[in-house]
Amino acid sequence: MPRANRYFVPGYVWHITHRCHQKEFLLKFGRDRQVWIRWLFEAKKRYDLEVLNFTITSNHIHLLVYGGEDREVIPRSMQLVAGRTAQEYNRRTQRKGAFWEDRYHATAIDTDDHLVRCLVYIDLNMVRAGVVQHPSEWSHGGYNEILNPPARYRLLAMNRLRELLSINEDTLGSVYSGWIEEALKAEACREPAWSESVAVGGKKFVEGIKEELAFKAIGRKIQEGLHAGTNTLREPNASYSVDFGIENGALSDDNSLFWSIFPDLSNG
Repeated sequence: MPRANRYFVPGYVWHITHRCHQKEFLLKFGRDRQVWIRWLFEAKKRYDLEVLNFTITSNHIHLLVYGGEDREVIPRSMQLVAGRTAQEYNRRTQRKGAFWEDRYHATAIDTDDHLVRCLVYIDLNMVRAGVVQHPSEWSHGGYNEILNPPARYRLLAMNRLRELLSINEDTLGSVYSGWIEEALKAEACREPAWSESVAVGGKKFVEGIKEELAFKAIGRKIQEGLHAGTNTLREPNASYSVDFGIENGALSDDNSLFWSIFPDLSNG
């Protein structure tokens, strides 16, 4: 299959999606989703990865990050998280072979209302799947930390998130929960643009991404999205032919491990 795009330009927000090999439900148990979170926390410590939101399903992940000036932070972080998660799973289950499907896909997200919509889209993933009725019920995502950031061992870059959303610390929780409640009233549906585009945003933003990618963007076309004011930079042909729809039958919290020892996350 074609290889997924992952072109990084410093100073942008990126929505990353990564699927398990051949759509296998390798993340169906809570313990394995917690391993992925543990290594994401380690990537934050090692490389200063700025995580804005995430969610983990039974067979793929969504991760929203801010890319600083060092364009190697995201690739190094993804290599660490994906590699160590796969190693631990294969070792525990005595499994051999690939854990992840090819390369992860990265989509640049505009920092206006498109960022809000992407944040909400990520948090409603398991609601669309029918696994939970509200994102607060899903412990393997960022929603609860956005509303109630812990005093220590925070995974999300809350200062960066507030800066990008232009919302102060006192009101972020109430404003964000309001966005979620409004989205829950609407019909939940999958929006492929968030996971299959090179960039999503206003026309000027998408044109800027295409210009900065230079020769890497040759053949990629700017298209109007389903929502007014939304444009996407798409591949000439589907470069990441993947259905990030949800299969909820394989999800389980049985045998879950709850990592309450964040101080020891540097081990391993």
